[in-house]
Amino acid sequence: MASSSLRVLVISHAYVVGVNQGKLNAIAKTDKVTVGLFAPSNWKALEWNRLLELEKPYPNIQIYSAPVFFTGRGGAHFYAPWQIWQVLHNFRPDIVQVEEEVFSLCTFELAIWSRFTGKPLVVFGWENMDRKLSLLRCWIRRFVLNTASLIIAGNQEGGDLLKLWGYKGTIEVMPQIGVDTTLFAPQSGEHNHDEFQIGFLGRLVPEKGIDILLAAVAKLRHKGLICRIILCGLGTEETALRQKAEKLQIADSVIWRGAVPHDQAPMEMNKFDVLVLPSRTIDTWKEQFGHVLIEAMAMGIPVVGSTCGEIPNVIARSDLVFEEEDTEGLAAILERMISNPLWRQEIKQYCWDRVHQNYSHEKIAERLITLWQSVLQQQSSSTQELSNSKQNEIGGKECV
Repeated sequence: MASSSLRVLVISHAYVVGVNQGKLNAIAKTDKVTVGLFAPSNWKALEWNRLLELEKPYPNIQIYSAPVFFTGRGGAHFYAPWQIWQVLHNFRPDIVQVEEEVFSLCTFELAIWSRFTGKPLVVFGWENMDRKLSLLRCWIRRFVLNTASLIIAGNQEGGDLLKLWGYKGTIEVMPQIGVDTTLFAPQSGEHNHDEFQIGFLGRLVPEKGIDILLAAVAKLRHKGLICRIILCGLGTEETALRQKAEKLQIADSVIWRGAVPHDQAPMEMNKFDVLVLPSRTIDTWKEQFGHVLIEAMAMGIPVVGSTCGEIPNVIARSDLVFEEEDTEGLAAILERMISNPLWRQEIKQYCWDRVHQNYSHEKIAERLITLWQSVLQQQSSSTQELSNSKQNEIGGKECV
């Protein structure tokens, strides 16, 4: 790698999984930034009760690891302080980017380092609900907000929350990771055009709204439209959904694929004529982004989604978005998708263009590098202004 003027250390548990490191690799490949990654060596996926080994697929990323306390708990995990300082001393970053929430203990640890060293701290977070926090967490959030030079919100509602919480600095809205457009790319293969295939890929849980999709397809079948649903995923709602499909008399129109490994997702999604994300807001959750949307869009697959959380902003077309819980609205969009091949072709091109303009790993990398350079320029300007102010103050005293 060529000598880089900018050294950035990224800290997040999300990058334990190698496929998520694509953004960091895209940054490193520009030769403008030396990228370091600090991630847990003992991260546990609590929903699967499985310990995840830190993957290292990209040799141009300098990877550091250490065990965390309270593994698997996003906001509560933290590193032993001396291990953080050892990594920071070894890598010597110009900027540290922590991709954990502003109220997390891990972010707090790095905010303390930033205060001591004067080095800029950038924080990324997904939070889009104003949850009630303990007094300690509220104090940590305030400390981090008063420290960060830049905060990146994963969605627009998250950006609005940061302002509500009193953050006065720069806020940028962009996802944590983009999409690998070499893996998720248009593929050849014949679809069964006599049977329109409506796909879903994700967790089979109530908040994902799959029951709404079943009801919408029942309406389409009642109108004589030939279609079927391909459900990719597992979850607690599977039994109830199977029963609902039976009750709606569309059980023969639903294909249950089960869990699909990420590297096999493009092959499975290539069977879809459209991907639907019918999520609904619940008390403790709403859609923070919907990464499967941009994966489908990168393949030139039309997408349809509800108004839940960030979905409308990701899709950015009102004719592809329906109100939460609105079965009729979803059915109407799907009916148009089935009946109007020319419109469907237009949507395919729109989806592909939108991803390549906004959501590829390379586009995310480009935006981040520009943001980091801006942060350092602002810090340099502030330092120079402070120096000039002190010199003027000394000069004024000498003239007295």
